[in-house]
Amino acid sequence: MSSNLKKSGSNAHELSLPHEEQLKKIGEVRTAVSPIPEKLSKFCSDAQIARYLRARNWNVKKATKMLKDSLKWRLEFKPEQIRWEDVASEAESGKVYRSTSVDKEGRPVLVMRPSLENSKSVAGQIKYLVYCMENAILHLPSNQEQMVWLVDYWNFSLSNISLKSAKEAAHVLQNHYPERLGVAILYNPPRLFEQFYKVVKPFLEAKTRKKVKFVYTDDESTKKIMEEVFEMDQLESAFGGENPETFDIQKYAQRMKEDDEKMRSFWEEASVVDSSCNNGLIMHERSLSDPSEGEAESDGTPSSSTAEDSRASTPDVGLSVATVSLEEPGHVKV
Repeated sequence: MSSNLKKSGSNAHELSLPHEEQLKKIGEVRTAVSPIPEKLSKFCSDAQIARYLRARNWNVKKATKMLKDSLKWRLEFKPEQIRWEDVASEAESGKVYRSTSVDKEGRPVLVMRPSLENSKSVAGQIKYLVYCMENAILHLPSNQEQMVWLVDYWNFSLSNISLKSAKEAAHVLQNHYPERLGVAILYNPPRLFEQFYKVVKPFLEAKTRKKVKFVYTDDESTKKIMEEVFEMDQLESAFGGENPETFDIQKYAQRMKEDDEKMRSFWEEASVVDSSCNNGLIMHERSLSDPSEGEAESDGTPSSSTAEDSRASTPDVGLSVATVSLEEPGHVKV
């Protein structure tokens, strides 16, 4: 079957395959990562595998390695088990939270304010970021699979962030949440941030760099980006919108505790496995540890040098050890 080549803005070629060819490649990846325990198999839905394939330009070998690495990471990090009480101290400043509003496409919005960083622990910061991304995925509508990051540089200084935490966040997002970021809007970054971004940029894949948009309130051409992405009557006033709502830790804590119950219910149901699945888990863990599976791929993507840091910080970033994309509460998108 023929495939169409689309040229991205980063001069990288992105394959667009016929549906039948996509299904064939999805099946090949599924076979390659088998055997999979019950919980892992739920995580590996067709939609999930397709995201890994798209992230690796539909290269089955590279997508398989990427997915195996994510499955191993999820087994170790257990993102589905993170609860509000585990990250409440990181959250209390309002440095990252899911907005009550969505963008024009219905995608959940994670608001980030680096100047409110209240922790020196990279592991703690990444764990909270993973928790927030899992929560955003939980609230995806059935026709969407991506979220929006809205980064507010109010009162920002370089002392608010570290290169290590930025590299780790990029590693987790790109390697364990492929195709989950729709757009990242950097709102009013100071000029000094541009120097920091030049340092971080090499750690971002071409696809990710393309999704980063700079918006300045004194630049009308960039302000239009906000109007294109958001309904201004729903957007927080801090970003030029008409919604006066601000972050309230008490209200937010209550929302997250309610979401924890929805997440817990889903995974408790998914964790009902028999003894044969337990045997499969042992086999899977051994296959994930096989050195022959870890050969480096030369695909033009950033080195996984931050993987060691990521294991040290133990953030379990994806939706969890299973093959599911959670979209809206109680809804599982396959």
